[in-house]
This record gives sequence, C-alpha cells and structure tokens, in this order.
Amino acid sequence: MDKMFKLMGWWTGIFAVLFYVGDMNEVALLMVANTGFFVLLGYLNISERMYLYIFGAYLTVFFVGFTYYTTFIHIPGGGH
Repeated sequence: MDKMFKLMGWWTGIFAVLFYVGDMNEVALLMVANTGFFVLLGYLNISERMYLYIFGAYLTVFFVGFTYYTTFIHIPGGGH
C-alpha cells in the first residue's frame, strides 16, 4: 500500500508541473502540497488498515471542499 501512495505522489507531482506550465499557479501549489502529503505517507510504513483510513479521510475532505467550492464559490460559465 505504501507504493501506491508513492505512485499517487508521483502523479500529483506530474500534474503540479503541468499546471505550473499552464500558468495555473494556485492549482500547481495545491498539487505540490498533495505530492508532499502522499510521498510522506508512502514513507511512513504504517499498516494497510491505517493507510485506508487516511485515504478515506482524505477523500471525505476533498469531496466536502469540492462540493462547497462548486456550490458557493464557482461562477458557472465564468471563463476568462
């Protein structure tokens, strides 16, 4: 399970670079934070059950934050 968190850290690192190149600096910083979080968890070597609990908590926080953003902050059709 620790290898999967390292892999997620690698992919979020790739996304961070792509967002930075695309001049989306805020999202790039968010992806850098995710990269650090996943890589750190990958090297903790905790039990598989604890990895699943942490991932479930991560998903819960993400879904709550995304729902809040799309409901109260995002302006539909508000391009450049």
